[in-house]
Amino acid sequence: MSQNYPSPVDPAKLTADLIRCPSVTPEEGGALRLLQALLESAGFACTRVDRNGIANLYARWGAKAHARTFGFNGHTDVVPVGDEAAWTVGPFSAEEKDGMIWGRGATDMKSGVAAFAAAAVDFISETPPDGAVVLTITGDEEGDALDGTTALLDWMDDQGERMSVCLVGEPTCPDQMGEMMKIGRRGSMTVWYSFTGIQGHSAYPHRANNPLHAMARLMDRLSSHVLDEGTDHFDPSTLAVVTMDTGNPATNVIPSRCAATVNIRFNDTHSGDSLTDWLQQEANRITQETGIEVDMEIKVSGESFLTPPGPLSDLVAASVEAETGIKPVLSTSGGTSDARFVKDHCPVVEFGLVGKTMHQVDERVPVTQIYQLKSIYTRILSDYFK
Repeated sequence: MSQNYPSPVDPAKLTADLIRCPSVTPEEGGALRLLQALLESAGFACTRVDRNGIANLYARWGAKAHARTFGFNGHTDVVPVGDEAAWTVGPFSAEEKDGMIWGRGATDMKSGVAAFAAAAVDFISETPPDGAVVLTITGDEEGDALDGTTALLDWMDDQGERMSVCLVGEPTCPDQMGEMMKIGRRGSMTVWYSFTGIQGHSAYPHRANNPLHAMARLMDRLSSHVLDEGTDHFDPSTLAVVTMDTGNPATNVIPSRCAATVNIRFNDTHSGDSLTDWLQQEANRITQETGIEVDMEIKVSGESFLTPPGPLSDLVAASVEAETGIKPVLSTSGGTSDARFVKDHCPVVEFGLVGKTMHQVDERVPVTQIYQLKSIYTRILSDYFK
């Protein structure tokens, strides 16, 4: 998978080469091998940090013990292509047309990885800094994220490796390059409910105990509840009922079981534990009112976090404005990212390109944005090490 990348490294070519690697989670697909060859040829010390079948790459330029270490984080794994016949081009062809590179991962986020890898290689080659540059690249961001960035951070702790600050290169701009960066993320949790009652004939409901009624009542209470009004840096928390199921094909039978699933995106007013306590209280209340047994299974994908506005966000925002003419909004909107793990290691922010087509059929990225993103990352490195 080795490629010839003369200096300066062309981030658009690197993006295309990465797209051609079919790295659908959990497959490595050759993407990390390609990056490792590039980085090692530039003088980075690289280590594969694979865990439980997931491929991850750690790359460092500069002394391990250096006090100033700028880190980048990103992922090369991608979501499945879906209906391949619906694609205008081959999803792993990296075809360039209409000023764009097309393919799965073009936006999320092989272009981001290509931009920061190219920026890092050229920066240390042309103006070697008094410090260190670290790249942490995972193959498990789109999956369960149990053995991706968390594995890299665990390995770093064991090896005494540190980043002083970190920038995650996820797409952050809704419509226009430069308009938004992330200084935090909402927490996320999913709740799977199981309701157990007594089956019976629908003509004799008094002889049964219908779990559907209890489920409807609980889902209405949860979805009608106002969790909060938002905070200084976060929008109001949200709760969505995403499915309610019975699997009952009969119209004259009251079922004994049904299920529902709820997803909550929460701000720093709450924690996974505080929301779990509230959900349990509401479930207990339904059981007391109806006699229906309510069981819950809860998964907290990540707690909310905030990197308060300060030197790191100022550095990134100034670099973005200098390259785009746009001052980015400091946002905590959107879903989760691996920044939720990095925040326990060092201050972290996110900045990347426009993410309109991520996860879609015909995912694509404007070539001009890739070059612009490399320029922004290069300026961030230059200003950080001044």
